[in-house]
Amino acid sequence: MKKILLEEQEYELIKEYKSGFDIDELSARYTDYFKDYDYILGDWAYGKLRLKGFCEKTNPLCNDINDYSNIDTYIKDSCAYDCKYFIIKKK
Repeated sequence: MKKILLEEQEYELIKEYKSGFDIDELSARYTDYFKDYDYILGDWAYGKLRLKGFCEKTNPLCNDINDYSNIDTYIKDSCAYDCKYFIIKKK
């Protein structure tokens, strides 16, 4: 797995679909807002990278909207059809 360092936080690339991972775009869009999330999904729409944080059930921030167990539903319902995307996990 690929290791990624964003603002002193280490992540691991756990899934990439259609070569969706771009470290330069991720670094440009990443903010400390995402530090509380266990996973970050990056998906591409209209040539722009969108980021969404997800949590494991043990994370106090976890709710139905950001529960990692629902990420496949989120990709199907909220992302462009067959878009390229990636998922990174906080270490």
